[in-house]
Amino acid sequence: MSYSLRTTILNPLSKEKPKNAVILCHGYGGDGKDISLLASYWRTYLPDTLFVCPDAPERCSVSPTGFQWFDLMDQTKDQILIKSLVAEIKLNTLIDEVLKTNNLTSEKIAIGGFSQGCMISLQTGIKRKDKINSIIGYSGKIIDTDHLKNNINSHPDIILMHGDKDEIVPVSFLLEAREFFNKNNYKIESKIFKNCEHRIPSEGSSLGLQFLKKNLY
Repeated sequence: MSYSLRTTILNPLSKEKPKNAVILCHGYGGDGKDISLLASYWRTYLPDTLFVCPDAPERCSVSPTGFQWFDLMDQTKDQILIKSLVAEIKLNTLIDEVLKTNNLTSEKIAIGGFSQGCMISLQTGIKRKDKINSIIGYSGKIIDTDHLKNNINSHPDIILMHGDKDEIVPVSFLLEAREFFNKNNYKIESKIFKNCEHRIPSEGSSLGLQFLKKNLY
């Protein structure tokens, strides 16, 4: 299966046509193989799900072996937003390709990711006019709350998770996002992990799995 972004693909274990799909976006400097480790765990329990783990569209400016959804180095807030809009178009294209190739409807698609992958998933997911099923976010934030507030097009279910010791993306950004989504009438779940830094703990992968089971199955 060929998509516009280079992807790591985990086909359904059932060997049947996918009943749904999960698109997982890696963090800054990572790649699709990184985040596919999470998909490998979930796949055992979601045998009819297709997992698509793309490499972000740009080589990472500080880690040439990895990728970035948009540049974060020496950028103003406006520059980051503009560059994120370019990445959003590319993620939207991938979502459309997954829908068409696998003959799925948008309510059978969940997207999500870690850190920068969470950021681009939140922005892309709620701006889409065809409502996707849900969004899973780890250790991320809303890129620009003013922009997002003015561009809400749908209300997928959301779960956000974050470590309380995160020094890369402070946990205050989860609190900001949770307040934003509550104010805008989203069904949102959240979890803050104690003594957890910038990573996905085992409890986080388990909660993500439960969320997907509940929403996609």
